[in-house]
Amino acid sequence: MGRVVFIGAGPGAADLITLRGARVLAQAEVVLFDALTDPALRAFAPDANWVHVGKRGFADSTGQATINALLVRHAREAGLVVRLKGGDPSVFGRLEEELEALAAAGIACEVVPGVTAALAAAAETRRPLTRRGTGRSVTLSTAMTREGALQVGTKGHHADTEVFYMAGRQLAALAKRLRKAGWAADTPVSVVSRAGWPDALASAHSLATLGQATVLHSGRPTVVTVGAGAAAVSRMRSESPLLEAGQEPEETLSA
Repeated sequence: MGRVVFIGAGPGAADLITLRGARVLAQAEVVLFDALTDPALRAFAPDANWVHVGKRGFADSTGQATINALLVRHAREAGLVVRLKGGDPSVFGRLEEELEALAAAGIACEVVPGVTAALAAAAETRRPLTRRGTGRSVTLSTAMTREGALQVGTKGHHADTEVFYMAGRQLAALAKRLRKAGWAADTPVSVVSRAGWPDALASAHSLATLGQATVLHSGRPTVVTVGAGAAAVSRMRSESPLLEAGQEPEETLSA
């Protein structure tokens, strides 16, 4: 019986994978990979059997039970199976279900961390998620559930910085819920779609103008950062890589 290694591929381009992740991937006999992983990652394991198990929110995807069964079957047939996930496996990656399936089957596994989209978005915008004195806490949330309900903290219980994944479809609704939860209308917000890719887009808003970001980021994997971690660094405001609300991409942003 073989073993399974979960590898975080990072949120975008292939060179965001870690050295450890690349080294283990190169040894794989079978790779089960997500929809948002860079096809260039195949170069690390050209002779492996690559199996697409695409996972996209609100889109046609391979069912989780099917993925679990594939992991178990391939682990029983091969020496090393890699489960290649976009971003970091432990952040909105359904890792728990897959770990449980392997444990039930008695299959050994390991997890190699990766760069999650929140960190790539912070790097893209040069806006640190934590700040001395003002940004001491960060939460990572999924903006939507399968049932379609917006997930926003209750009034008085939010962190200094809140990051919302899978938020691009409901930016105006997200802004409304955040205002209802106690965030001020002038709270800084940054929106980054396809963070970590060469064609990443970033825009700067307040909660009052967040809905305007929909036209820029529609149909693209999107991360929304709210609060202290979305504020521009004071001495870098004049050279911020973010679009301001209402600007067109070609005016200020080079991908």
